[in-house]
Amino acid sequence: MFNIRIKVKPLIASVIAGLFISQSVFAATYTVKPGDTLWGISQKYGTTYTKLMSLNGLQSTVIYPGQVLQVPGSDNTYVVQKGDSLYLIALKYGITVDMLKSANGYKSDIIYPGQVFIIPSATSSNRAYQDVSRGSIERGVIPYTKEEFDLLARLVTAEADGEPYQAKVAVAAVVINRVKSGIFPNTIKDVIYQVDAYGNYQFTPVLNGWINRPASVDAISAARDALSGVDPTNGALYYFDQSSTNAWLWSLPIAARIGNMVFCYGR
Repeated sequence: MFNIRIKVKPLIASVIAGLFISQSVFAATYTVKPGDTLWGISQKYGTTYTKLMSLNGLQSTVIYPGQVLQVPGSDNTYVVQKGDSLYLIALKYGITVDMLKSANGYKSDIIYPGQVFIIPSATSSNRAYQDVSRGSIERGVIPYTKEEFDLLARLVTAEADGEPYQAKVAVAAVVINRVKSGIFPNTIKDVIYQVDAYGNYQFTPVLNGWINRPASVDAISAARDALSGVDPTNGALYYFDQSSTNAWLWSLPIAARIGNMVFCYGR
């Protein structure tokens, strides 16, 4: 191992320090998309294209798709953090997922840490989201977090999106019944992400990725109803589509049939 001593003149050292300090004032980055212009990006972030050029050391207004630009902070922007979902961001600002996606021209349901979203103004039309954000989701027949509420609502969306509302509530109730059962994990998150001793996921949407789709308004309401004690199945621990050919599932005592779904008790 070599011990190398480097002497830096005070002026040079102050310049280097200044560069690191200046980077910290940037709230986020923006990745240029096809069709973007500096002017258009500047309008999104409430600044001017000349300031963007200065912030990024650009000599011309020419930019390219995939190029990463530093952008100034703004009260109406949000940088995606690890563990975020479109629903959680919308919930935080009292808006709907559709409003969030529309404001950003965003089509996908998948987001990544570091992405920057423009936050539109909330309206009175997003009642389901506002009701949740007032804190009611922290009280129910079992303890749970806002993230678990979102996860439960997303599972309901993935499993019963085309089913009657009662079936949606029933799906959420099955998860809650498992949490309370003493034979499954004791949190919503651990129940939904459980993998059995044979490596099988308990819920197909976790395996195929549909769990990552944002929750529908009906699913949010259904999750809230189930967490308040509504259970159309009267204690079921399993559910499956009536087209299933799984003999073991069909051998379980049936608690209810709702739409195309069958709900069963354990043995």
